[in-house]
Amino acid sequence: MDIPAHVRILATIKTGVVYYFEEEQLQSKEPHYFVVLNKEPHTEEFLILVCASSQVEKRQQTIQKLGFLRETLVFVSSSEYSLFTKDTVIDCNRVFEKTARSLIEKLEQNRLKVCPEVMSELIVQKLIRGVVASTQVSGKIKKMLAGFGSADSIDVSVR
Repeated sequence: MDIPAHVRILATIKTGVVYYFEEEQLQSKEPHYFVVLNKEPHTEEFLILVCASSQVEKRQQTIQKLGFLRETLVFVSSSEYSLFTKDTVIDCNRVFEKTARSLIEKLEQNRLKVCPEVMSELIVQKLIRGVVASTQVSGKIKKMLAGFGSADSIDVSVR
């Protein structure tokens, strides 16, 4: 018996869960891994996701060229997260807001996979610190993440 999409998504939504899907806002049509950062994803109005990329050098160059803080780029090796087959980077300067409903729809259309392995708390904390440190992320997102992942001491004012 297949588990309905809404049950699968609602049962898996938690901090550090990883979803694999094609994101319309990205130039690439290839699916990417997305990590949920919310501290209370079941009760918040939307999910805060960051996107993983295997184009490490390209992301490093972009961050440097734009003058973003180095801590906004989080490196994750395949030994730290086994579903990544290559060294991977997560650019915390770009967050994606998604509703649970939008993820349910993607799953219903077979356009989303729920990854069996949750991202470690240590990596999630680095991601949250990167998002909060970014000058490109809204104050609203930073406030949602403040106090979580040791990000409480970072200024969350709108820039």
